[in-house]
Amino acid sequence: MSTFDFTSFPRAGFIRRFASWVYDLLLAIAVYMVAGAIGFLIFAVFAYFGLVDMNGHQHLIDAQRSSLLYSTLIYSWNIGWVSYFFIFFWAKSGQTLGMKAWRLRVQNQDGTLISKSTGLKRLLPTLLGLGNLWLFIDWKNKLSLQDKLTNTEVVLLTLEANRGRL
Repeated sequence: MSTFDFTSFPRAGFIRRFASWVYDLLLAIAVYMVAGAIGFLIFAVFAYFGLVDMNGHQHLIDAQRSSLLYSTLIYSWNIGWVSYFFIFFWAKSGQTLGMKAWRLRVQNQDGTLISKSTGLKRLLPTLLGLGNLWLFIDWKNKLSLQDKLTNTEVVLLTLEANRGRL
C-alpha cells in the first residue's frame, strides 16, 4: 500500500460536496431510523419494568409524545448516533461512505486526519450541510464554514488515493 502526501490534493468544490451530502443524508436517515428503533425498544423495556410513567396513556408512543423529557431523551439518542456516525468516519479515515463514493476526504490543513473533538466541532457549523454554501462566499479558497471554523479542508482524492477500506 503506497502512502500519499494528502497536502497535495486540491480542495473539493460545491458540486462534489453536495453529491456526497445527498448520499450521506440517506445514510444518516438510516442510522437515525435504526437508532430510533433501538431507542424505542429500550424505552419499551423501561416501561415494562415500570421505570416509565405512562401518564394515563395506553400506548407507549402517546406517553413518549406527551412528555418533553421522554421525547428529548429519545430524539437526543437518535441525533447522538447520527453525530457519532459522522465523527467516527471522519476521525478514522477522513471519509464517510458518501465522501468515499465521491472521492472526498476531510482533513486538517496539514493533511492529517482530524480528531474526534475536531469532528464534533465541525458538526454544528455544518448546519445540516448548509455550511457548504459558504463556498460561494469564499470561492477562491474553497473552504466551507465548518472548514474555516475548525482549520480543516475537504480535498478531492485521485482514484488511487481513494482505494482502500473505510
